[in-house]
Amino acid sequence: MSIACGSLYARNIHREFINRSPTDRTEARIAKGVALLIKICALGFVIFVPTEYAVYLQLLGGIWIIQTLPAVMFGVFSSWFNGWALLIGWAAGNVAGTLMAVQAHLTPIYSLHIGPYTVPGYTAFYTLLLNLALATALTPVCNALLAKRTERAGAPRS
Repeated sequence: MSIACGSLYARNIHREFINRSPTDRTEARIAKGVALLIKICALGFVIFVPTEYAVYLQLLGGIWIIQTLPAVMFGVFSSWFNGWALLIGWAAGNVAGTLMAVQAHLTPIYSLHIGPYTVPGYTAFYTLLLNLALATALTPVCNALLAKRTERAGAPRS
């Protein structure tokens, strides 16, 4: 994974923002350096961070990564969803998931209170539903705002 991260950094960040035309040798050297840095950070994490924090990070990682599912699936395979709505749903799902996990003392189960009922469930599932609901509800709104913006930008000036 560190090799992949190094290559991604060298090609997508360093090439785009720091050096637009690196040689193949320079790009390989940067990728190797970043991969080594990631390995050192991972070793430091294993040695110095308590094991329970790694478990908490795994839980949060599961909540965060599932939020990419609607944006990727609907962004690639559907033309109905608006990109901004998918982004807002993704962000809201990540924020809500993190807050719900912290409120539940970093356990995977969150008790949702609906009226007099308490419904325990997996935090990532609840936040995925929130993500989907926001993306679906905001798509028409974002499309309407984008249409108005395009209409104003394309209107002839008098």
